[in-house]
Amino acid sequence: MLKKRKSEVYALGQHISMSAHKARRVIDQIRGRSYEETLMILELMPYRACYPIFKLVYSAAANASYNLGSNETNLIISKAEVNESTTVRKLKPRARGRSYSIKRPTCHISIVVKDISLDKDIDIIYPDMYISGGVWDKK
Repeated sequence: MLKKRKSEVYALGQHISMSAHKARRVIDQIRGRSYEETLMILELMPYRACYPIFKLVYSAAANASYNLGSNETNLIISKAEVNESTTVRKLKPRARGRSYSIKRPTCHISIVVKDISLDKDIDIIYPDMYISGGVWDKK
C-alpha cells in the first residue's frame, strides 16, 4: 500500500496589530514565489507589515525543515491569506469631559509552504503577461 507523504506545512500569526488591508498589500506580492525570493522581497519592501510576515515565512520554513526534513531551496509559498480579527477599542479623553473612541484593527495571517521536491506532479508556472498579449491585445 502506497502512503502519500505530506508536503505542506503552515505557520499562523494571530492578533497581529495592523489592518488586514495593509497586510494584504504585502501578501499579494509573495504568494506563489519561492522561499528565497520571498525573503529578499520582504527585506527590501518599505512597509511596516513586512516584518511580521517575514517572521511567519521564516517560521513556516523552520516547520518544514523540522517536520518534513526538506531543504529551503525546494520551498514555495503555496497559500498565504490574511483575515480580519478583533478590533481593539480604546477611549481617549477629550475636552469638556467627553471621550473619543480609538479603534486598533488586528488581523490573522496564515502562510502555507509546500515542498516541491516531495510532490513531483506540480510544475511552477509564472504567468507572463507579455507572452499571452496581456492588456494591450484587448480591443
